[in-house]
Amino acid sequence: MADRNRTWVLRQRPVGDLKDGDLELVESPIPEAGAGEVLVRTIYLSLDPTNRTWMNDTEGYLPPVGLGDPMRGLTLGVVEHSKSERFSPGDLVMPVSGQWAEWAVVPEKGLRKTQKFGDLPLTANLSVLGMTGMTAYFGVTDVCRPKAGETMVISAAAGAVGSIAGQIAKKRGARVIGIAGGPDKCAWLTDELGFDGAVDYKNEDVGQALDRLCPDGIDIDFENVGGDIMSAVWSRMNVFGRIAVCGLISAYNATSAPRAPNFARIITHRLNVRGFLVLDYVGRAAEMAAEMGPWVISGGLKWKVHVEEGIETAPDALKRLFTGRHDGKLLVKVSEEP
Repeated sequence: MADRNRTWVLRQRPVGDLKDGDLELVESPIPEAGAGEVLVRTIYLSLDPTNRTWMNDTEGYLPPVGLGDPMRGLTLGVVEHSKSERFSPGDLVMPVSGQWAEWAVVPEKGLRKTQKFGDLPLTANLSVLGMTGMTAYFGVTDVCRPKAGETMVISAAAGAVGSIAGQIAKKRGARVIGIAGGPDKCAWLTDELGFDGAVDYKNEDVGQALDRLCPDGIDIDFENVGGDIMSAVWSRMNVFGRIAVCGLISAYNATSAPRAPNFARIITHRLNVRGFLVLDYVGRAAEMAAEMGPWVISGGLKWKVHVEEGIETAPDALKRLFTGRHDGKLLVKVSEEP
């Protein structure tokens, strides 16, 4: 067992893109668990766009990470030492509030057990059957509520959430158009995931492509990007259209506010625009697993993970979310699986 712990600490608020010096990798002794606490060895760290927003000193659904504090992140680990009656060495666990660290001491109340899903890899717990899958599932079934024959557009469609959301919408009978960056990602959407069409925002005019692929307009927008891409979809929304705002990743590194769509369309087209957070649905995780689990196990729902190795890679790996240099769910493997 290692005798040192490495933790990424936030040293300064990023301005624009994440830069060297914003985070510092700090070494310290491995902490010891006290009464009612558990020592957890991190196996996987989930990298998500919200990590970048937590670095800003702005109002959000969680308080910003404090300067000098460990960077916050969703993790999956294994119990190495326990002074809790609820947890034993070898238990797979997920802290309620994880850190970008190799080791962490967590109070028993801030920890929940998890387990592998049959023969699926452990990475499924942080992707298709974890928070990512829940975001896609409830974003589609609870917020978008597609009806058979409706046209649904998904931005960042080759990403972890978008790729799953599109497949769920197809199973609900929707006609699904994905927006992604590059011909390979677009081909994956249509050839393997069954999307009805794809827009390559890097190589074609998004508005013109939507006019071609959605000649009768758009009924539903599963929005992950914001900015110009959202505006192109927004201006083609049908009367009584629904827009589920899951993320606005185009603005997370921006130093000025991106162009906003014409809000008058909310009135003229009676649009329903709703933001949502996966945290709203944690208590309903069993619903997602009951329906999606059989799809995943049978191969009826496809998913990808992109895994970087070592805690030291986390900041550079996070940048991949904003450049598209990854496929599916982005994870860092911090240590070996038990």
